[in-house]
Amino acid sequence: MIVKDELLSKLRRYFDLNLYEVKLWTALLSRGVSTAGELSDIADVPRSRSYDVLESLEKKGFVVMKLGKPIKYIAIPPSEVVDRVRKNMHTDAQEKIRRLESVKASPLLGELESLHTNGINLVDPSEMNGCLRGRNNLYNHLEFLIKDAKKNINIMTSEKGFIRKAEGLRASLEKAKKRGVKIRIAAPLTKESKLVAENMKGIAEIKHSDKVNSRFVTVDGQHMVFMTLNDKDVHPSYDLGVWVKTPYFTAAIDQMFNHFWGLKEEL
Repeated sequence: MIVKDELLSKLRRYFDLNLYEVKLWTALLSRGVSTAGELSDIADVPRSRSYDVLESLEKKGFVVMKLGKPIKYIAIPPSEVVDRVRKNMHTDAQEKIRRLESVKASPLLGELESLHTNGINLVDPSEMNGCLRGRNNLYNHLEFLIKDAKKNINIMTSEKGFIRKAEGLRASLEKAKKRGVKIRIAAPLTKESKLVAENMKGIAEIKHSDKVNSRFVTVDGQHMVFMTLNDKDVHPSYDLGVWVKTPYFTAAIDQMFNHFWGLKEEL
């Protein structure tokens, strides 16, 4: 039996299996019931590994070991496997979340915070910068900065960028607003984005701006994150941002933002 490498790759990614596991699983699916030796030959997996790999698949709910001799394995219907894997992934994720939540209330977090605080105190301010690759990483870091904001947040972005931020950062911005942080967003407002702007009223001041084709965020006149690529031309996975902590540069950008803010009528 020959299974395309593309299919094997997808199965490994979707079901979190190794290469031997997907080979033996697909071999068993093609037979329904089979011995480890037969599956080893079909799947081109060393016989010395077949039993432990099939045992792993059994534990994960992909196969059932048939009673009797010789030992045979029965394939579970793929739709049932999907349900089982989803359930197991959910259970594992919930357990990991519980473990992480328990860290917050444990002395371990205090030790980690102490290590970080002492380490940061030794760092030259000019070293506080970093490259943020991929939109997920960008938004995670923006959320981190917003959570710690104390005075103001200025955001200049694209139309689509505004819609994304209104969705992905809304909860953090809302909490910042409740802390008394002043939030201003400048972005091109079209028919679609105006509806989003209406929903953001009470959280941020929003003004139409289509003269500056730029995406950046400044926080408290200290931190700045600016995106280096046009979001119309880049896939989210390859979006790129730069974070810097520099009052000198951030103040200059805030002055530019204030200039354009004063030229625009609020919508």
